[in-house]
Amino acid sequence: MTAGGYDPALGQTAAVHPAGIGGRAFARFVDWIIAGIIGAIFFWLLNKADIPEWVSILPGAGFGFLYFVFFEVATGSTPGKKILNLHVKGSDGGAKPNIKDSALRNAYMLLNLIPWVGGLFWFIAAIAIAVTVSSSPTKQGWHDRLAGGTQVVKD
Repeated sequence: MTAGGYDPALGQTAAVHPAGIGGRAFARFVDWIIAGIIGAIFFWLLNKADIPEWVSILPGAGFGFLYFVFFEVATGSTPGKKILNLHVKGSDGGAKPNIKDSALRNAYMLLNLIPWVGGLFWFIAAIAIAVTVSSSPTKQGWHDRLAGGTQVVKD
């Protein structure tokens, strides 16, 4: 099936309802809350282990990336997306992305690992995603295109 919903094997167009920026942003907000709580527990445990602070930051900074990749690959939806009945389709039109697709579409989150300017780079990437999702007829951001055409759709 192509990103537009045409299934050549069936010779028909499947109903594909791309998710808009509002629902996607709210789902991301819910996921940040969940990931933030889990990440805070990680930080607390690492700090209790008497590890230098710079070492304890590394797993937490990468945790958000791992959170999104894990849930997208395992189920096609993060908890926030599930709440809003959204899911990520794979680059091949499959029910969920493979690990490569999900890692590519979420790679921008790793910009936070860059000391001093990473947060700014991440913010610029997030704004660019919002602009490209909003201006795309299929509601795909540049990160979806980078991942071979993944797409967030309404169930």
